[in-house]
Amino acid sequence: MLSAKSLFQEILDNDESFRLFCSIAASGESQGGWENGRIAVLVPPTERDLAPKISRHGADEDKHGRIFNALLKKRALQPVQVPADTDYTMLLERHGIGLAHEKLKGEVALTVQDVVTYLAHSRVTEQRASEQMDLLRRHFADHPDLGRAVRMISNDEDNHLAYCHEELLRFAAAGHGRAIQRTLRECALAEIRIYRDVSLAVMAHMGRVLGWPRAKSAALAAGIHAVYAYERLGGWRRMVSLRMPERRDALGGPASAAPEFA
Repeated sequence: MLSAKSLFQEILDNDESFRLFCSIAASGESQGGWENGRIAVLVPPTERDLAPKISRHGADEDKHGRIFNALLKKRALQPVQVPADTDYTMLLERHGIGLAHEKLKGEVALTVQDVVTYLAHSRVTEQRASEQMDLLRRHFADHPDLGRAVRMISNDEDNHLAYCHEELLRFAAAGHGRAIQRTLRECALAEIRIYRDVSLAVMAHMGRVLGWPRAKSAALAAGIHAVYAYERLGGWRRMVSLRMPERRDALGGPASAAPEFA
């Protein structure tokens, strides 16, 4: 019987599929670290108090990238080139979600609307990240190799999501509510399509590596399409709601250090 745990266990047990999984994850996290680092530098003068939190967000993402690379190193594996159709972060940017990299590579200060766009994009993508890591934490929190990494990254993603809720509510109270809701909806509807496409691509690559029979690949693809159908019919709304989080000022301190993997 197919389950999230059995599927991931199969990927974990094979060096080549594990290598691909960690490479994809490390690449996405490192890209997120760069984006947040540039946003922290370019944040407008009126929002300079946000810069340390954005920097902390970027530092966490960089740390996650190092963790996935360390997991590869522990098994004496080298990262592989990430297939373009599995590059979630770059596909989001290519479809106009978040802030354009050309803007982030420049030296012109961002606007307040740019910051609102960044936070709305992050609120959507961090929802996805938090849910994915919660799934891994439920199944692998006690795993001898992955446990510490999964617990740490999951906690960080929950912090990132809490931070987005709190800051977006602050901006909504300052009069940006309509822009926030419009941007959240646009981001969520685009993200669920890209997540579907990336999921299909990742499973196709994994299937080739692991030699899955056609029936298994078809069943997994059907499951991915079913998730998309649920999200398109209304599941996307969980990505656009805002509520004051229990974790207040979740990114108010320094990033924690990455664990060592002997």
